[in-house]
Amino acid sequence: METLTVTAVRAWINRSADEIERCKAYLTDLDAPIGDSDHGINMARGFSAVKSKLAAQELPDIGVLFKAVAMTLLSTVGGASGPLYSTFFLQAASKSAGKTELDLTGWTACLEAALAGIGQRGKAVLGDKTMVDALQPALEALKRADGRPLAEALLASAKAAEEGMKATIPLMARKGRASYLGERSIGHQDPGATSTHLLLNALAETATQ
Repeated sequence: METLTVTAVRAWINRSADEIERCKAYLTDLDAPIGDSDHGINMARGFSAVKSKLAAQELPDIGVLFKAVAMTLLSTVGGASGPLYSTFFLQAASKSAGKTELDLTGWTACLEAALAGIGQRGKAVLGDKTMVDALQPALEALKRADGRPLAEALLASAKAAEEGMKATIPLMARKGRASYLGERSIGHQDPGATSTHLLLNALAETATQ
């Protein structure tokens, strides 16, 4: 796959929904010691609604598709995750408006805008034990992969997200619900970084098929 077409992006979102549903209990278990014990439940509910929304509509371009995802997540995912993941897809929509395919440069621009939007909304930076800890390394890996095949770059990006996710375990949370626990947040993997990895890994898997 040399570009992400509308069909491929739709397949990615559907794969993400299936993967989040499969990992719902795991995500909730991660959230239990440091959050509200609802991350998996909320994300699964939101992406199930997204899957239904996409099945009911023919969306003409990637920007419109991403906007539909964003608005559905905003209205169905509770807690902080709804606005943050909605921001992710809304910012990606701003960089893909009117486009029916994205090459590596195009997707990198989407992810860069998503990271900037999430940082602005959540005020989190690398090391705060949030989804940014998976998203920023993923973006940096994409930039390093410039010129490589799209599927290869997306695999590298997903791997970097996984490493960033695991790197949240020894961190003390400085943002979000987990930050209230102080040092007791150390030793737990961040659920937001985990769901971010699941999304980016689903994208890499979609691109290799």
